[in-house]
Amino acid sequence: MTVRSSNYIGVFAAFCLSLTPMPAYPAAAGPVVSTITQRPLPDVLEQVTPAVVNIAVTSGSSAETNPLYNDPFFRRYFNMPEAQPRLSAGSGVIVDADKGLILTNHHVVADASEISVTLKDRRRFKAELVGSDQATDIAVLRIKASRLTALPFGNSDTLRVGDTVVAIGNPFGLGQTVTSGIVSALGRSGINIEGYEDFIQTDASINPGNSGGALVTDDGKLVGINTAIIAPAGGNVGIGFAVPIAMVSSVMKQLIDHGEVRRGRIGVAVQDLTPDLADALKLTDNSGAVVGSVEDGSPAAHAGLQAGDVIVSVDSHPISSSADLRNRIGLTPVGSDVAVEYLRDGTRKSVTIHIAPENAAASAPALPDRLEGAQFEDAAGNVVVAHVEQGSAAARAGLRAGDVIVAVNRKPVATVAALTAALREASGTIALDLFRGGAKLFLVVR
Repeated sequence: MTVRSSNYIGVFAAFCLSLTPMPAYPAAAGPVVSTITQRPLPDVLEQVTPAVVNIAVTSGSSAETNPLYNDPFFRRYFNMPEAQPRLSAGSGVIVDADKGLILTNHHVVADASEISVTLKDRRRFKAELVGSDQATDIAVLRIKASRLTALPFGNSDTLRVGDTVVAIGNPFGLGQTVTSGIVSALGRSGINIEGYEDFIQTDASINPGNSGGALVTDDGKLVGINTAIIAPAGGNVGIGFAVPIAMVSSVMKQLIDHGEVRRGRIGVAVQDLTPDLADALKLTDNSGAVVGSVEDGSPAAHAGLQAGDVIVSVDSHPISSSADLRNRIGLTPVGSDVAVEYLRDGTRKSVTIHIAPENAAASAPALPDRLEGAQFEDAAGNVVVAHVEQGSAAARAGLRAGDVIVAVNRKPVATVAALTAALREASGTIALDLFRGGAKLFLVVR
C-alpha cells in the first residue's frame, strides 16, 4: 500500500550527504593526516532546520461517502452531529526568504480553507496558497514575515545510490524532527501516486506529518521534497519517496508565474524500450522511449518523427524510459523549443521540436459535454487525466487529474485516440474504469 503523509497519510523524506573523495598521498614513514574536513552534522542542521516549517491546515468536513450525510434534515432526523472542520498537519520548506515562499505537497494543502505556518522559533503566520499541482504533488505558499531562513537548491541529478540523506519534517504534529538514511534508488516511477513520477527513494524514517519536508545534502542544499512512503501495515517500513528538486524547481516557477502548471506536449504515444524491443530494433542499449504513434498535425509530425523511432535525449538530458520523456516534455514551458535526439534504423538523428500546449490535443473537441474541462494524454500505454478545470463538467462528474483511464464501458483504451473513439461510440451512461492512487475505481458519468 502506498501512503502519503499529511496527518493520517504516511510520508517520507531524505537528506543527502555526499562523500568527499580523499586525495592520493605518497607513501610516508609516519601517519598521513588529511587536510580535508567535513562539517559535523549538528553544525549543518543548525543552519538548515530554521528553513523547515510546520504546516497546519483547516479544511472542510471529514470525508463521508454518502451525500445524504451533508443534508441538514437527514442529520437532524437521525440525530447526527453537525459536520466538523477537518484538521491536518504537514511540513514545508522556505525557499525564498525575501518573498516568503514555501514549498510543500499538494495533498497537504488540498481543499484547505485556512493554512497556518509555524517557524522553528515558534512564530506563526497565515499562509496564502500561490499555486498547487496535483500531478507532481507540489504546492507553493507565501507568508508575510521577516527574518526568514531559506534553503538554497542543490542538484538532485548528481545524487547517487548510497549517499547519506537526512529527512526533516513534522511527524505526527510533534514538531520538527530529523531522521537519517541513505538514497536507496533513483528515478522511481509507477508508484501510482500522481501523474508525474521521478522519485528519490530513501530508507530514512518517515511518518505521517512529514509530507512537504526537506531532503538536503551535507552542505545544506535542498535536493527533494518528501512525498510518500510504502506502508503495508500503515507505518514506516523504510521505503520512502521524495520529489527531486530538479522537477520541483520547474513546477514552482510555473506555479509562481501562472498559479498552475501549463504542461506541454509534442503529440506522440510512447512506450519503454524493453530488451525484446531493443533486440528487434537491433539496438545495444535498453534506454530510451519508443515512439508508438505520431499524431497528425502535431509538433512531432511537423518535425518528422515516425513510429518506431527511439527518443534517447531531450535538450542533452538522456531519456531512460517513456515516463522520463513524459516528465521532460510535460514540465517544459509551453512555447519552448527542445532539441530531441532519436535513433532510426540504428542511425542517430536530431531535430528541434516546438512544445505545444496540452489543450491543443486533437482529441479535445471530440469529448462529450459531460467530460468537458478534462485534458488527457498518452503515457506508457495508458490514458492519463492531465488536468481537470475546477467547476467543469468533468470535475462535477468526479474525474480528477492523475486518474488513469483503462476502459470505457468495459472496452479497454490505451491511447487518447482510442479513448476518443470509445467515447464517440458510447451512448447514454458512460462507465469509466480507472485507477486512482493505486486503487481501481468504477466511475459512472451520466
